Amino acid sequence: MKKRKLTSLLLASVLVISAVAMTACSKKSDKTTLYVYNVGDYIDESLIKKFEKESGIEVNYETYDTNEMMYQKVKSGSTNYDLVFPSDYMVEKMKNEELLEKIDFKNIPNYKNLDPSFLKADYDKSDEYSVPYMWGTLGIMYNKTLVKDPVEGWDILWNPKYKGNIFMFDSVRDTMGVALKKLGYSMNTTDSKQIQEAKELLAKQKDLVLAYVNDEGKDRLAGGEAALGLNYSGDALALMKENPDLAYAIPKEGSNKWVDAMCIPTTNKHKKEAEQFINFLLDPEVAKQNTEYIGFSTPNAKALDLLDPEIRNNKAAYPSKEVLEKCETFKDLGDSLKLYDNAWRELKSK
Repeated sequence: MKKRKLTSLLLASVLVISAVAMTACSKKSDKTTLYVYNVGDYIDESLIKKFEKESGIEVNYETYDTNEMMYQKVKSGSTNYDLVFPSDYMVEKMKNEELLEKIDFKNIPNYKNLDPSFLKADYDKSDEYSVPYMWGTLGIMYNKTLVKDPVEGWDILWNPKYKGNIFMFDSVRDTMGVALKKLGYSMNTTDSKQIQEAKELLAKQKDLVLAYVNDEGKDRLAGGEAALGLNYSGDALALMKENPDLAYAIPKEGSNKWVDAMCIPTTNKHKKEAEQFINFLLDPEVAKQNTEYIGFSTPNAKALDLLDPEIRNNKAAYPSKEVLEKCETFKDLGDSLKLYDNAWRELKSK
């Protein structure tokens, strides 16, 4: 009897526990999970927690290293990311390949906070598939104790005085773009003769270059391993805080003005929630906190007004209109990109 009673009690307990567990699971399953795919260290993650608390939506946050890595995963159709953060040229490419969904801006009232100069961009002229997230420029970072010449144009990267003291990016579009700008051509040219001319110009520079670098170049510049090299504005600002001997210049010929955007892939499962997250990130206070954490420039005019004047008036972060008018945003070159890839391979193999 005791044993039977105990068994009955155990069974009753199991049923109660199971019911509680099922209720808990049911509650958990009722919560929407938003799948976000972004570049590494490209958001203040405390803001994700804030959004989850305010919205009741869970965020599954994953990161990638390059636009191309993200593109391949989305194109494969094996993922259900609700929100991705491609760069300008990749927005255009994904839009053309019908990998992006049109955004319902009725769900994004904070869209009005954006600086109008970032709208109707070449990569999304209809303003239907993307929302600007961060932006910046490509320029020259240099050590003022090692470089006494004025850093005004791209020419200084070809100055024999700095042989073995120059870092260039191990990036076909960036480095080829620098040579094209030096020659007075567009960074988006598809003229094979101009691309070959840029390759030959870089071939003449090759003996002066200490190394072609990626992210590690930032720390090496900060550590004084080279006198000057290419860098992005946001990284430059962070490095200048660490090392006051460093400075940043956008050459007079113009450069690349890049924009990263928020987009919704066609394979998404939670479009409305993705738009809700976009709207959250466009809140002025949220955007201010985010840009201060990341270090890159914000396209959010209301957030810009909230920034410390020292940052807002910093010409490395927020160049003048005259400087920006000489800059270009990279375009998707389609099959013409092969011209760049072939020239780059030839350059690197010599």
